[in-house]
Formats: sequence, C-alpha cells, structure tokens
Amino acid sequence: MTSSARPLLNRRLAEFGTTVFAEMSALALRTGAINLGQGFPDTDGPEEVREAAVRALRDGRGNQYPPGPGVPELRTAVAAHQQRRYGLSHDPDTEVLVTAGATEAIAAALLALVEPGDEVIALEPYYDSYAACIAMAGGTRVPVTLRPREGRFRLDLDELRDAVTDRTRLLLINTPHNPTGTVLTREELASIAELAVERDLLVVTDEVYEHLVFDDAEHVPLATFPGMRDRTVTISSAGKTYSFTGWKVGWITAAPPLVTAVRSAKQYLTYVSAGPFQYAVAEALALPESYFTDLRTDMRAKRDVLASGLEEAGLTVYRPSGTYFITADIRPLGETDGIAFCRALPERAGVVAIPTAVFYDHQDMGAPFVRFAFCKKRPVLEEAARRLKNAR
Repeated sequence: MTSSARPLLNRRLAEFGTTVFAEMSALALRTGAINLGQGFPDTDGPEEVREAAVRALRDGRGNQYPPGPGVPELRTAVAAHQQRRYGLSHDPDTEVLVTAGATEAIAAALLALVEPGDEVIALEPYYDSYAACIAMAGGTRVPVTLRPREGRFRLDLDELRDAVTDRTRLLLINTPHNPTGTVLTREELASIAELAVERDLLVVTDEVYEHLVFDDAEHVPLATFPGMRDRTVTISSAGKTYSFTGWKVGWITAAPPLVTAVRSAKQYLTYVSAGPFQYAVAEALALPESYFTDLRTDMRAKRDVLASGLEEAGLTVYRPSGTYFITADIRPLGETDGIAFCRALPERAGVVAIPTAVFYDHQDMGAPFVRFAFCKKRPVLEEAARRLKNAR
C-alpha cells in the first residue's frame, strides 16, 4: 500500500465514480423492483441468429483470435447493410472495423482522433461513456443542450454553431438520441454537415438505435450528406437491433485514414473479441426487411403502453421518436430532484428508473427528468405502470 498522498485515480477520471446503472440495478436486485433503468431487453433475439452462434462455436469458427479488423464475413455484411439501406459504399477490407460493442468504438475513436486540449462538442444529455472517453483522450467536452419544446427535446442549431471555436476538433453526434429519444431531422443533419465542412471538423456519429425509429421519424446517417463521407466515423452495433446486448459486437464505417487511426487505438484496448458471435451477427445483418419492420412495430407498441401508463401516473411524458427510452418530467408530481426521486422509487413504487441529470454537465437542467426503458415484455410494462399509478 502506497503511503503517498497522491490520489490513486488518474485526475482525468476523478469525477467519474460508479455508474448510475450499477447503482440502480443493485437497487432493483435488493428491492425486487421492476428494472426499467438499464437498457437491455428481457427477451433474447431471433432464434436463427442464436443458432448461427452455436453453429460457429461447433464448427470451430472464432474460438481462437479472430482477425484484428473483424472476421471478413461480418465486415462484408456491414458494408452490404450500409449500401442496401443508405447507399453508402464501403470497402470491407479498408473501411469497416469490428469493435467490442459501440462503447469501445466510441472510446477508440476519441482516443485516436482527439489530442489533449482539443474540444469535443457533444449533445447534452449524453450517454455517460462519452464524458469519460473524452476525458481519457485528454479532450475538453463542450455540451450543447437539447431542450424540451413542443413535445420533444430539440437541438438549437445556433447554439451548436456558437459552441465551435478554433480549438474544436470533433462533433460527437448521437441520433437516434439516448436518453431523450430525439431523432435529428434531415434538415438538422444538413445544418450539422454544413457546419462540419465549413469549420473542417471531424464527426463521430453514434447510430446504434438506427433501426428503432417510430411514427414519421427517419434515420439518415450523417455520412450521406455532402462533404461528410471522408470526415465521419459512423458507429453502430448488434446489441440494440437484435437484442443480444451481451455479445458486445459493434463496428465503425469510415474512410480508410479514419479506420486506420481508430484501429491503431482499438488494437491496444481489447485487440479482438466475440469471435463466434461475429459470424452470427453477419447472418443477422442479412435478415429480411420484415424483421426490422416487426421490431419497430413491437417497440412502438411497448413505447405507447409505458407512455400511457406514465401519463396516467401523473408525469409529463416526452414520447420518443426513436430508441427504447422514454423521458418523463416529475414536476407534476411535486418533485424536482430526479436523483432523489429515482433512489426512492424502488421502495415507493417497486420500479427502477434512471435520473437524467447524470447525463448532463449542467445537472440543474436535467434535474426534473427521469428515463424509463420500454424494451421489456408487455406484461412487465403494464405492471410497472400499475405500480407507478398506485404509488401516487
């Protein structure tokens, strides 16, 4: 044991303790509450995809180290998916990199592309790993806040433009957006693209919820806009689309120099992972369009069940256009502190949620909001809604 007074934890990470997801999941276990906090489904994905993983294991594919960039079958499937859905052409050998989930992809991209002192603009509230990864890269995070207006959380494009300085290196864009469920419109994305080109900025886009968009919303990759193909790192993963979050299979697509840069960092993180699962995800990406349609229909119905239940319980609900999260305002219940509310909720109502304030630099702006996950079985959502209503 060192006797030095020097803190053990790197100062860049000193502000980050145990994640809120661990705290709330532990509360759920201790109290037996319904866990609508952490974003994982309570059902497995398609049987044919599971069987593909079993087949890969039995055939000895991926049981040893897979290739560093990812197995060729998966890289080819990712490239085919991007071409089929978005008209984006990528060389599987030089423009696709497989990662240990989207979280590693984000970490590797920021470690590779951000120098100490560079500013990284992110849309606030943001997924908690963004702040930690920017810190590990030595960057300075600059939040641009999505604010509730007219039933959804909206981006102020003037605020985004004003946030760019001579020190800005990169825009970190998440759409469909976790935790708010906002899906940036084609017009908003076009403005972001124009700004990136004008100011010569790199862009990392987290698009893991690309297949979970509802109603009239449309997911449009930022890389499809003029001038963006060679400055954008696009990130996605299998976890959210196929309900195999434990497999941790993600990927990036980008121009060769960007892929080379990200791979240089990634190889010193996990090097490789999830060998047999990579073959299974390659088959998953080739599922017929009916799978994705049915997924959206099912999730939209679950969204509506929980949203209606939350409204009946007295909360103001921002019905999401994408993802599988709902943000609700607790002020109609006479509450103003989302962190305290969520810590008390398991005992009070037998339900776990996540306080949105933990996703903000400006925590006061997120104080009255909480996030609920609706990627659960319908009876679970109905029971959660009943408990919340009875706890009023």
